[in-house]
Amino acid sequence: MDLENNYEISRTVDFIRTRNYTKVVLQFPDELLKDSASVCKALRRELGKSVRVYVMADTAYNSCCVDEVGASHVGAECVVHYGHACMSPTSNLPALFVFGKAPLDISACAEGLRAFLSTTEKITLVLYGLEYAHAIQDLQEALTEVTVSPNVHYAEVACLFIDPPENNNSKYEITDHRDDSKGLQYHFCKREDFSWKYHLGGLNWSIPADRKIEDYNICWIGNDNSAFANIVLTFNNCEIVRYDAAENKMVKDVSHLKRILKRRYFLVEKAKDANIVGILVGTLGVAGYLHIIQQLKELIEGAGKKSYTLVMGRPGSHKLANFPECEVFVYVSCAQTALLDSKDFLAPVITPFEAMLAFTKGRQWTGEYLLDFQDLISSTQLAVVPKQGNELEEEEEARFSFIKGGYVEDTAPYQENGEVDDSTSALVKATEKAMTLKSQDTDAVLYKGSAKSGSEYFSARSYQGLNPDYENPLPQSYVVGRKGRASGYKDEIEKPESDPVV
Repeated sequence: MDLENNYEISRTVDFIRTRNYTKVVLQFPDELLKDSASVCKALRRELGKSVRVYVMADTAYNSCCVDEVGASHVGAECVVHYGHACMSPTSNLPALFVFGKAPLDISACAEGLRAFLSTTEKITLVLYGLEYAHAIQDLQEALTEVTVSPNVHYAEVACLFIDPPENNNSKYEITDHRDDSKGLQYHFCKREDFSWKYHLGGLNWSIPADRKIEDYNICWIGNDNSAFANIVLTFNNCEIVRYDAAENKMVKDVSHLKRILKRRYFLVEKAKDANIVGILVGTLGVAGYLHIIQQLKELIEGAGKKSYTLVMGRPGSHKLANFPECEVFVYVSCAQTALLDSKDFLAPVITPFEAMLAFTKGRQWTGEYLLDFQDLISSTQLAVVPKQGNELEEEEEARFSFIKGGYVEDTAPYQENGEVDDSTSALVKATEKAMTLKSQDTDAVLYKGSAKSGSEYFSARSYQGLNPDYENPLPQSYVVGRKGRASGYKDEIEKPESDPVV
C-alpha cells in the first residue's frame, strides 16, 4: 500500500506547518490502527521534533466523530481524523479529515450507471461515500465516453477540514478548504438566490429553485453503512439505488432501510405514553449538543414528563438496564449514529427529531425525517410556548394511545391559573407523593408505567438497599467474623464420622 498517497502525508504536513501547530493528535478507527504507527513515523520524520504527534484510538463515543475529549487529555491543538467521518462540526478544536482512497472499478461503475440511466428519464443525483471522492472525477470522464449526454448531477465534498465556531452561541460554520475567508452554514437544506443548497454527510449539491428533490433519482456509490442509511431515510420519497463497489454491481432494492421508518413510527407512538424520559448524551464534541439537550429538557417538561440526563459513553443494553425507571431514552449524537438499534434494550431509544414528534401536542408525522440535530437547534419545532385560557382546555383533551389501545390523559404541565409550576414546589409535591406510594398498588407503578418520577418508581420497589431503616449514628464495636472456608468454618462443630457398615 502506498502510505504517502493513501494517508495524504504531504497535505497533512502542509496543514500543520501552515497553522504552526505543536501538538497534534491522530485519530484512527479500529480497522486502520494497524497503519497508525507507520503514519505517525512518517509525519514525525517530515515535521521534526518541534511538533509532538500522538495516536488516539478507542474513542469515547463514535469513531466517525472527532474525539475532542480524548484529544484534550494531551492539550492537543488539532485533530487529524482518518477514515470514515460524519463531518459533524466541532466545538473547540480544528480537525483535518483524511478519508482514505477506497478502490473503485471506474469502467464497471460507469457501465452500471449507464445501464440505470437508460431506464429512467429523471435526472440522477450521484452521492458517494467520502472514501470514494478521489475517483469521482475519473468516473465523470468515463461516463461521458459511454453516454452521449448523461443526465447526471454530481455532489461535491464540502470541505477537507473544519474550524470550530468562534462563539458557540453563534451559527455553526464549516470552513471551505479552498478559501479560508468563506464559510458554509451548517444546515441540511436552505434556499440561496435561485437554487436549493443541500449539505448532508460531508457532501454539497444544489438544485434549481423550481424543482424538488423528489424529481431526482439518487445513486449512491459506496457501502451499505450508516451514511447510506442517512441518505435513504432523509430522502425517503426518492428512488434510490446503490452501486456496491465491492461486488461491482448495482443494487436497486433498499426496502430493508425504508422499513426502518415503520419501526421508528412505532417507537414514536410508544414514547408518547412514557412518563419518565432519559436523555442520553452520545457526544461531547459535536457543536450544539448542549443547546439541543436544553431544548429537549424544555420540550419534555412542557409535555408534562420528567427527564433525566445521562452521560455514559457508548450506550449498551447492560448500561441502560441500570435505569429501569426510564420508559424511553432520547439519544443525542451525530446523524450517522443516531439510529440506535434498541431491540435488545428494556426501553426504546429514539432520536431528537422523534422526540419532537412524540412530545409536541397535536403534531403529526408528514413523512419527513431528520437525523441531524443541528437542523432542530433554535428552530420553532422544539419551542415550548405556555398555553392559556381556551388553549389550555384543549390541551387537556384525552389522547388515543395506539400502544394501550384506548384513550389516555397526558399530565398537564400547567396549573389551573395557567402558570408553570415552580421547580421547588414541584419537587416537594413529587416527594410527598413518593412517600405515600408504599400504601398503594406498587405493581401499577412498576409495571404499568404510572410513576411520574424516579423517586416514585424507587419508593414502590420492595428492595431499598442494605439496612435502609438503620438510624443509630453512634459507632459500634467491631465483631469478629467467621474463619475458614465456606465448606467448613472453624467455629462449626465437626460431625462425627459414622461407623463403617460391616
